[in-house]
Amino acid sequence: MKTDNADSKNKFDTKSIKAVQEFLVLPKLSTLTSADEKADVAKKLLELSKQMQNTMDNAPKSPKENIEFTDEQINAVITAIRETNGEYDFKYIGKIALILIALYIISALFSLTMGLVMSGVAQKTVRDLRREVDEKLARLPLKYFDTHLHGDILSRITNDVDTIATTLQQSLTQMITSVITIIGYIIMMLTISPTLTLIVLATMPLYIVSTMFIAKKSQKYFAMQQKELGDLSGHVEEMYTGHKIVKAFGREKDSIEHFEAINIRLRDASWRAQFISGIMFPLMNFISNLGYVGISIVGGIWITKSRLGIGDIIAFIQYSRSFTMPIVQTANIANVIQSTIACAERVFQILDEEEEIPDSKDAVVIEEPKGEVKFENVSFRYKEDVPLIEDLNLEVKPGHTIAIVGPTGAGKTTLVNLLMRFYEINSGRITIDGVDIRDIKRSELRKMFGMVLQDTWLFNGTIKDNIAYGKEGATMEEIVRAAKAAHADHFIRTLPHGYDTVINEEATNISQGQKQLLTIARAILHDPKILILDEATSSVDTRTEVLIQKAMANLMKGRTSFVIAHRLSTIRDAELIIVMNKGRIIEMGNHKELLAKGGFYADLYNSQFANENEDEAV
Repeated sequence: MKTDNADSKNKFDTKSIKAVQEFLVLPKLSTLTSADEKADVAKKLLELSKQMQNTMDNAPKSPKENIEFTDEQINAVITAIRETNGEYDFKYIGKIALILIALYIISALFSLTMGLVMSGVAQKTVRDLRREVDEKLARLPLKYFDTHLHGDILSRITNDVDTIATTLQQSLTQMITSVITIIGYIIMMLTISPTLTLIVLATMPLYIVSTMFIAKKSQKYFAMQQKELGDLSGHVEEMYTGHKIVKAFGREKDSIEHFEAINIRLRDASWRAQFISGIMFPLMNFISNLGYVGISIVGGIWITKSRLGIGDIIAFIQYSRSFTMPIVQTANIANVIQSTIACAERVFQILDEEEEIPDSKDAVVIEEPKGEVKFENVSFRYKEDVPLIEDLNLEVKPGHTIAIVGPTGAGKTTLVNLLMRFYEINSGRITIDGVDIRDIKRSELRKMFGMVLQDTWLFNGTIKDNIAYGKEGATMEEIVRAAKAAHADHFIRTLPHGYDTVINEEATNISQGQKQLLTIARAILHDPKILILDEATSSVDTRTEVLIQKAMANLMKGRTSFVIAHRLSTIRDAELIIVMNKGRIIEMGNHKELLAKGGFYADLYNSQFANENEDEAV
């Protein structure tokens, strides 16, 4: 046994001495200039070190000394020395730098292109959507606007459409970038370890299920948020439009309380929507950490077994951590999309509303209308179970003035709305010159009418433009003539800029009576065949009313006129007066005939003129 140890020792000494002798005769690497010579010397050094390691098998080794080099690693080192001469390869580094710069430039160009394309697509899409909504609103019947808050409609067209535009332009871009980034990270991880990549991909179902669950929960609150926002806009629009009335009656407190109630509901809905969607980020991080733990465990085991290098594991962990970032972005975008879906539903509700009955393909145009109007067995209801107009029959001869009187809610204005097809009748028919109005193009039908309503409407523009609204291509001479006929020319010329005076948004820089005169001038300029006057002189003083009555008398010559009036003194000269109550014509005749009957009209007239002498009343 002792002899074996001695032989082992002699064996060790002999090989070690020989290796040391060969090492000593090798030249220093720093003295060599040739890359091949440096490579040969380095190769010899590695071989000698390997021989010396083999002769030291029986020597105690520390963990740090237990380092082995494979033939592939040795060959890689020798090849690198031959190629670089043991120096920094600035040429190769420069090549890599140029490739990186080129990639960054290409990335920037792609980002710029994507931004331009998505901006164009988003804005064109929203432009088309706004156009469709606007065209849809033009095709909706009047009842839609009567049953919806104007502020809510405005909110759908502005706030909701803007949210859709923002999502299309920003969120979709981020989503496309995130998807491409995810694919890129998966490819890079596969190049390092397909098995570890499967561990990362195993967390994907958790991401998807979590996103779908949270998105489903938050969607209803986003929908509620948009609804409350529409109600808030409607309330603000309503209160601002009638702010004078609110102040006059001292109802500011009620208005504020109503606002606060809506605002609190909006806050609650928004809080719930944001809170639930806010859970997304920590949940995504938790799932990401699960994948990180799995990679760390498996990777650590593989390092001890030399299946992967520590550098590969570090690179893989970095990729896996970066892999979760675009997934979290995509999940957050999913929440934004929920809000957008809520907005889109509100917009599409408008697009899905029932439109006016379209004009028939055989719709006609009455070239020279005479103004003969007939109501034949007409019935109409705003609500299915609430009768309003039942079996109405009325014949109006061309050029006649028909006065419609009766208590509030009798159906006077409804009669006019049916005549212009703002509402469709339930049964019967209405004809103009013997042609059913449903067989006439709506645009052509309404061109026959000129309207002056009790509620004036003027837009933000000059007085000249507001009067000219009644006739396309109207000349200044025609505008002035119409204003004089309406007795509006005098007050217009007293304004600082005359006909070029700009009426503000609510037309508050002129009086209510002056606004009425301008709408009358507009109707006169339109020169219609059929006139509709709904309390047209209710906002003017008595003296001006007399003048307007004279102008109207001239205007109504040769034209069929429907006059809705509460002041019975303005309709004494009408050829026919119909008295309506609860949707039915209860009396019909001229002024003297109705007074002689001593019925509803006589009671109504005498109640207004109780102080007049009996002869004048008769």
